[in-house]
Amino acid sequence: MTTETLQQLIAELAETQKRNAEDLRLQTEENSRQAEESRRRDEELRRRQEESRLQVEDTSRSLKETGRYIAEIGRQLGGLGDKFGSFTEGMAYPSMRKLLEERFKMNVIGPRVRARRNGRSMEVDVLAYSNADINEVYVVEVKSHLREDGLEQMRKILREFREFFPEHRDKKIYGILAAVDAPDDIRERVLREGIYLARIHDEEFELAVPSDFKPRAY
Repeated sequence: MTTETLQQLIAELAETQKRNAEDLRLQTEENSRQAEESRRRDEELRRRQEESRLQVEDTSRSLKETGRYIAEIGRQLGGLGDKFGSFTEGMAYPSMRKLLEERFKMNVIGPRVRARRNGRSMEVDVLAYSNADINEVYVVEVKSHLREDGLEQMRKILREFREFFPEHRDKKIYGILAAVDAPDDIRERVLREGIYLARIHDEEFELAVPSDFKPRAY
């Protein structure tokens, strides 16, 4: 091997080592870049996971608060029940009695009146009547949430009233549905039936009927 050939081999070896060193440097930089991107992705993922966890906690707290609010509203409305119950001792019955006395001139008013005939019974929340010049009876049913079954119950009471209260058979009989809450469609149906609707306002029941309302006498 000549000196010239040996020098050429050494130069080629040096060039190869240089390229390998450069390739190694580039690969090391690429690995570092990828590792940094991976670290940033992991940090972003952890950040999003933490945000999601906090959002879940906030949602959970909100749902619990909403649940407590709904439960409290349900408890308050449930306290009214479909019937008067102990609420007769509160504002409902006195305000309804006032309405019956002042608006309809009733002179006999009683809560939770019950009658039995032939093994059957009927109970009305409020029964009001007058034996004076105004020969009328008003049957009041109180509902926390007025639904279709409440309207049907009132229809049934009005249809069968004289059977259970024959002493009032010569009187005109009117119905009043008093509700804390009444959907618009049910409210319209009540009025179309000629049944008075009363809504609670400032803890007192007030009539909620249009000026052209025509009550139906049974």
